[in-house]
Amino acid sequence: MNLGESIRSTTVLAVVRDGTIAMASDGQVTVGEAVIKQKAQKTRKAAKHDVLIGFAGGAADALALTERLESKLDEYSGNVRRAAVELAKSWRTDRALRRLEALLLIGNSECVLVVSGNGDVIEPDDGIVAVGSGGNFALAAARALADHTQLSGAEIAEEALRHAARICIYTNDNIGVVTLP
Repeated sequence: MNLGESIRSTTVLAVVRDGTIAMASDGQVTVGEAVIKQKAQKTRKAAKHDVLIGFAGGAADALALTERLESKLDEYSGNVRRAAVELAKSWRTDRALRRLEALLLIGNSECVLVVSGNGDVIEPDDGIVAVGSGGNFALAAARALADHTQLSGAEIAEEALRHAARICIYTNDNIGVVTLP
């Protein structure tokens, strides 16, 4: 294993449906062509707010950003959109933060957002979004399931990740799902 190689660490999918949010992730962390972890946790509930957070990219970078996000959520009384915009602004303009390589999914039962270091804060039209190595596969599966089934958001998220794991070599089927409420 050459630690200078690219680390591919995740597929994370969020689905907002029927007043709930479900965020699912696989557990695989890959360095180059070697799988080094099978059961990594890449999604969680915020400590003090009804907000889910998921990440793709460097784990240490994502954890640093998550801490900043938590403080923004505190500062803006749990307002997800405002906290995400303020995080994106500081991430893009702060010299130290600019070097962090990750994408965050942030959401509650009303919305889900993708936040990047380029200053992007993107809210999907349909409440379904995915990031990471298998993100496009999971997103396609989730949209098809949402359009053609009555499955819950959690069921859609888990099933879509299972489909992504069948296609993407950087995604496994050790799937964790967190939901709100």
